[in-house]
Amino acid sequence: MKKNIALLLGGDSAEAVISEQSAGHVLQHLDDALYEVYPITIKGTSWTYADHGATIDVDKGDFSITVDGRRIHFDCAVPMIHGTPGEDGRLQAYFELVHVPYTTCGVLASALTFNKHACKTYLNSLGIFFPKGKLIRKGEKVDASELCAILGLPCFIKPNNGGSSFGVTKIKSSSELAPALEAAFAEDTYEVLVEEFIGGTEITCGLVKLDGKITVFPITEIVSKKEFFDVESKYKAGMSDEITPARISESLRADCETLSTAIYKFLNCRGIVRIDYIVRDGRLYFLEVNTVPGMSATSSIIPKQIDVMGQMSIKSLYTNLIDEAIKRVGER
Repeated sequence: MKKNIALLLGGDSAEAVISEQSAGHVLQHLDDALYEVYPITIKGTSWTYADHGATIDVDKGDFSITVDGRRIHFDCAVPMIHGTPGEDGRLQAYFELVHVPYTTCGVLASALTFNKHACKTYLNSLGIFFPKGKLIRKGEKVDASELCAILGLPCFIKPNNGGSSFGVTKIKSSSELAPALEAAFAEDTYEVLVEEFIGGTEITCGLVKLDGKITVFPITEIVSKKEFFDVESKYKAGMSDEITPARISESLRADCETLSTAIYKFLNCRGIVRIDYIVRDGRLYFLEVNTVPGMSATSSIIPKQIDVMGQMSIKSLYTNLIDEAIKRVGER
């Protein structure tokens, strides 16, 4: 008998459009011999399933839907929502409460990694190198000249809780700070991070844990054709080169794999994770952890890494993730 799978898309951030692309690609690769897949769109308190033109509301009391008089409960949820509420622990906490298996990191790892400042503070004990930064809270007075003198110019202004480079600005003078803060606060109402610019090579490392074993995907080097890897260079064709495997030394590759594995374990991650770095003078500077990385066919990095690795397919990967999620809940 086929299992009922909820594929979650949408969300409440600017990343909703990216989520739809990721979910569409994953949908093509979920094994239709094993699963009945129901795409569920989440937007605020509206959780719906579209069925032949009809819109069916999700019963949030037990995470179920009723189609043609038949009550459908889900055996597993596959969150493909980037940003809130799919990547910040909120959706994960809900699934824990209603006892529905899900394929991503747990509540703590999701919430912690989504908050860039908190994640870096937590990882500090591992001896990881980070760009210098300053957390700015809404309403806090900022001396632009003093801040830029401390962190140097250029520097980055970014939402502390956010992704896909929405609301991120690279500034080159203190006079640009105020509008950059405004753009960042438009994405994160409460907190903005100001970080030093580190010139170097941007790389990203994907990982997954299956059967208790962490597999590291081939590392990708990112070469943006703009000043940095912004929204346009991430999602507009031809605006960046994503080179897999990365053009880095064997020793740096090994260091990146070792560090990424250590971070994955330390944060108690689950499922597919992608960790971003800047390399300067042979040293890895940690940027962030993505616990629901993009899975779109054309612009996302993880599918390309899986393809280059050649040891698994996206279909087999998600089959294993779903099986493990269901098993994990069954063992409680």
